[in-house]
Amino acid sequence: MTGARIPVIDLGPWRSGDPAVRARVAAEVDEALRSAGFLLVTGHGIDPSLRSAVRDAARAFFRLPAAVKRPYAVAVGGRGWLGPGAEANAYAEGTESPPDLKESWSCAAEEPTGDAAVDAEWFRPNVWPAEVPDLEPLVTEYLARTRALADELLVLLATALRQPPDLFTRHTSHPTWGFNLNWYPGTEVVGAPLPGQFRIGPHTDFGTVTLLDRQRGKGGLQVHTDEDGWQDAPYDPEALTVNIGDLMARWTGDRWRSGRHRVLPPPADAPTEELISLVYFYECDPGTRVASLPAPVGRVAHEPVDSHLYLREKLRAISVG
Repeated sequence: MTGARIPVIDLGPWRSGDPAVRARVAAEVDEALRSAGFLLVTGHGIDPSLRSAVRDAARAFFRLPAAVKRPYAVAVGGRGWLGPGAEANAYAEGTESPPDLKESWSCAAEEPTGDAAVDAEWFRPNVWPAEVPDLEPLVTEYLARTRALADELLVLLATALRQPPDLFTRHTSHPTWGFNLNWYPGTEVVGAPLPGQFRIGPHTDFGTVTLLDRQRGKGGLQVHTDEDGWQDAPYDPEALTVNIGDLMARWTGDRWRSGRHRVLPPPADAPTEELISLVYFYECDPGTRVASLPAPVGRVAHEPVDSHLYLREKLRAISVG
């Protein structure tokens, strides 16, 4: 994957306030999101020690016996433990595939709106494992920082489109979001991969932007572009990987592409490789009407959609069983 297609964006110059510098950064973002739908972002201010601490606490949970984890088991879209075989992301593309070779701990927005029906679906209380008491406070701190960064990135994205800075953030006063701690163990846990089986199958994300803290690995992230096909995603240990989802691509009238990606299975030459990813999926306020930006910004005029009816159908699509 060429660096020109997935650039490293340093938020320091963007935050400097210099109009010419900000314009250059915004233009680079626009170009990258047209080709691959991915960026690497540095200067984000999220302390690497916090990211490591979250990962360590997650590892402590995932390495518990299955019988201890089972009371926390949920289906896709729930809050708790997604065990082996629960999810197949390739289903979202209409591809029949074996389940993804991962486990996840999931949480989501829980601050109630006061609308009972909305709260029951999108703002339910999170669940936390009593066996790992450090997990909740560490994730809570991480999520506060990530939410603020996500809104900053949405302002950058609006500027890249030469639109008012609050084009997207006017719809994030009480947004939904999801957060997955994804555990990718080795073959001693998951067994040998079946044909066509991945740690996460090929797919695009569903919402506005995804902020990913990942580890380098042989069985790691790959990104698909029309020019290069599947290629290993570039890696910078200081950076967060950012990609846009289907809702954002639709919002921009397909000017930007929803970043298609997958996570490779445990590699044959490193079968015990273990990776943990911190994945933050940002969305918008429930009931947001998403209409494609018109030309010359947009390229395709999609029918307007209710953001959360759209997201719910996407989540149903990847559930196994």
